[in-house]
Amino acid sequence: MSEKTLTRMDLSEAVFREVGLSRNESAQLVEAVLQHMSDSLSAGEQVKISSFGTFSVRDKSARVGRNPKTGDEVPISPRRVLTFRPSHLMRDRVAAGKKK
Repeated sequence: MSEKTLTRMDLSEAVFREVGLSRNESAQLVEAVLQHMSDSLSAGEQVKISSFGTFSVRDKSARVGRNPKTGDEVPISPRRVLTFRPSHLMRDRVAAGKKK
């Protein structure tokens, strides 16, 4: 499995190469898209990207957990978590592996 990580710079470089915007404009575009997604998720909205997947925020209620080392019960406070559900197309692409 590859150790490569896709970063914001990689995305803006791809926009620069594929779309033809300047590097600065490409970086601003990527940043604006990510900021818009982040703002929407913070407001509790879902973010659906066709053929990619759905990001959503889930509210988890308070519960009692256990410390695995000692077995003591520990209260876990309620919280919001971010979830991602890939589309069927994305699942198929990942399952098929890297294709060029």
